[in-house]
Amino acid sequence: MVESVILYYSDPFSIFRNHRQEGYLLQHERRFQVLFALTQLKDFVGSQGQFPLTQNVTVVEGGTANLTCRVDQNDNTSLQWSNPAQQTLYFDDKKALRDNRIELVRASWHELSISVSDVSLSDEGQYTCSLFTMPVKTSKAFLTVLGVPEKPQITGFTSPVMEGERMQLTCKTSGSKPAADIRWFKNDKEVKDVKYLKEEDANRKTFTVSSTLDFLADRNDDGAVVSCRVDHESLNSTPQIAMQVLEIHYTPLVKIISSNSWPEEGQSIILTCESKGKPVPEPVLWTKDGGELPDPERMVVNGRVLSISFLNKTDNGTYRCEAKNPIGRNSTEYVLIVHDVFNTLLPTTVIPSLTTATVTTTVALTTSTTTSATANSTRDPNALAGQTGPDHALIGGIVAVVVFVTLCSIILLGRYLARHKGTYLTNEAKGAEDAPDADTAIINAEGSQVNAEEKKEYFI
Repeated sequence: MVESVILYYSDPFSIFRNHRQEGYLLQHERRFQVLFALTQLKDFVGSQGQFPLTQNVTVVEGGTANLTCRVDQNDNTSLQWSNPAQQTLYFDDKKALRDNRIELVRASWHELSISVSDVSLSDEGQYTCSLFTMPVKTSKAFLTVLGVPEKPQITGFTSPVMEGERMQLTCKTSGSKPAADIRWFKNDKEVKDVKYLKEEDANRKTFTVSSTLDFLADRNDDGAVVSCRVDHESLNSTPQIAMQVLEIHYTPLVKIISSNSWPEEGQSIILTCESKGKPVPEPVLWTKDGGELPDPERMVVNGRVLSISFLNKTDNGTYRCEAKNPIGRNSTEYVLIVHDVFNTLLPTTVIPSLTTATVTTTVALTTSTTTSATANSTRDPNALAGQTGPDHALIGGIVAVVVFVTLCSIILLGRYLARHKGTYLTNEAKGAEDAPDADTAIINAEGSQVNAEEKKEYFI
């Protein structure tokens, strides 16, 4: 009976007072007091090396807190746990407070451990472990209860958003203790420039936290995932995340891609018009120099592709591709220049074309030289391009020789013609000096046909 009473009273002498008030008569009160005093004196002498040891505990709201009190040296002295309101929870292995959440874990002379399940914010505070020596020794353990933040929500988003418009997204969470931390991410890349607001809840224990992300809508943000992440020590490294996919509408972006970087006459070319916009652009429109395509038979449009076959100089010009959607329209241009066909045999045909009008002997000399050069150029088909090209020094020498021989031939021919012309005039004048008239002069001329015939007859 005495032991059961001691569980609820830290002062054992109050037992007798309570019993007297209830009408009980205890005949051995004085004897009990003497025995108790001797017991306390014994405890005082042997308890100088005794002291209870406790540790602070942190638990998430709704979890279970374990409170442990240990004594290294104990000579059968009682241990007791009490709550922040100084209500006794357990005295040794005896439960004192009727609370189904409180359970005994271990009770011995060296340890008293209890557990409190389904912890609430009101359970937070300082708990006391008492060792009933003379005097009573105590140790404090502070129980911290973490308030779990609610799942965050993103507000302020309207879909769709036009490019260039300002967007303000707000992420909010409540019930955290201490205040939670909010971070913003766009496609897994953290956004730093945000606003942060912390407010205390009505219970004065938890907090409501909000953060605002402010930015201008851009076409590159279309389809981007914006996430709001709440970090808190009660979440055990598993943050709560709210996500929002952005939908941005914008005008088309147009680009022309050519299949031929050096188009030549007779070849074909394909121009592809790439357009990207939201909503998706309508079929593109192709024009040339501000008007319709001039040759529909050779210029074929298939969706976004313009194909031009058998290129010629008339195809030169500026080709324009235009795309539009409900937001707007955009266009781009491509300048087509058709080049001449490149002839790789042009350097080897220069020498014959320059010598065709020369004297026969010169032509023969040049032809043999050209043949030799041609043979040398075709001797090794696997040689490098720099080795098979024409030797400009050799060509220059040949041209100089040709010009020199031509000039010499012209000079010799001129002197020859000049000499023969003088002789002809001299013979023609012989026999005509003494003639009385022109007829007689012709008859008497030494070079006449009559004298010639006579000379022929004379020699025969």
